[in-house]
Amino acid sequence: MGFKCGIVGLPNVGKSTLFNALTSTAAAEAANYPFCTIEPNKGRVAVPDERLLEISKLANSEKVIGAQLEFVDIAGLVKGASKGEGLGNQFLANIRETDAIIHVLRCFEDDNISHVEESIQPIRDIEIIETELLLSDLESINRQMLNLEKKARSGDKEIKKQLEVVKKIASKLEEGTPIRKYTDWDAQDEELLKNSNMLTSKPLVYVCNVEEESAAIGNALSREVETYAKADGSGCVIVSAAIEAEISQLTYQEEKNEFLTTLGLEEAGLNKLIRAGYGLLNLITFFTAGPKEARAWTLPKDSTAPQGAGKIHSDFERGFIRAETISYEDYIANGGENGAKEAGKLRVEGADYLIKDGDVLHFRFNV
Repeated sequence: MGFKCGIVGLPNVGKSTLFNALTSTAAAEAANYPFCTIEPNKGRVAVPDERLLEISKLANSEKVIGAQLEFVDIAGLVKGASKGEGLGNQFLANIRETDAIIHVLRCFEDDNISHVEESIQPIRDIEIIETELLLSDLESINRQMLNLEKKARSGDKEIKKQLEVVKKIASKLEEGTPIRKYTDWDAQDEELLKNSNMLTSKPLVYVCNVEEESAAIGNALSREVETYAKADGSGCVIVSAAIEAEISQLTYQEEKNEFLTTLGLEEAGLNKLIRAGYGLLNLITFFTAGPKEARAWTLPKDSTAPQGAGKIHSDFERGFIRAETISYEDYIANGGENGAKEAGKLRVEGADYLIKDGDVLHFRFNV
């Protein structure tokens, strides 16, 4: 699995169009009226990585299996969602388990497509959604607090520590501070915070949905969002959902590349989104390759070799002996594994080795 992203935004900003395009499905109906998406939609896509294709060619692999990225699209949120307005708040639980949040913003004018707030102001839209996520988190943390307060009556010291952290989280939310902006946590706080699944603790990528003509460089509205995202420490990606929808209808990569070139674009929006997500979550990719399959695996930066082995199978981590490692560049330059071995580019690494992005690995283990 790569990582999982929850898609949020106001109604009619292009969420479902983008979801359909990214997952090449029509699962999320796209229409010009609020609350069109009623049930949460989920879709997985293989993370595009040219390195994997090059490795598979040299390894003569029968199968090529990319890392997986999952999108979860929920109904549009509106002002007052936390008080029962609209439908989106009913489905926020569906994105609590995600690794990051994609906030789609409408950054284009079109009289034929209504806006629930009746004007195009992406920064105002950000504040509306942020408020609703904050209120949802506050409701969730207050429930957790009540539960812990009951348990703490037993005198359990561990429960009391957890209660202190939960109270700290609640106080920040009451101040209107998203948890991701608060950094004064110790290791125990971080672990409890992770388990609490606060929406405002998750890394954010703002997706500026612009008109086709602005897909390459953005427009005045998207530049406002870029400035806001930089100050917020969040990612920002410019896409045209309409263009992504057209790309998704093309069968061959050559067609897609040609279409992008005619529009002055270097890559599809999906690629930009994935790169932004990987950067925010500090993720890297390593590869395994052989005659049966070439495969990409995703894990956090600074993961050890045994942790990487555990991504493949828990037995690999438990019985880890060593990792035979070739960098992607050396693998390609020397024509694959055998050439890299002959050139002295294969390294044997132990349990303290930190996996690098692009490593081609073969794990030795004994259980």
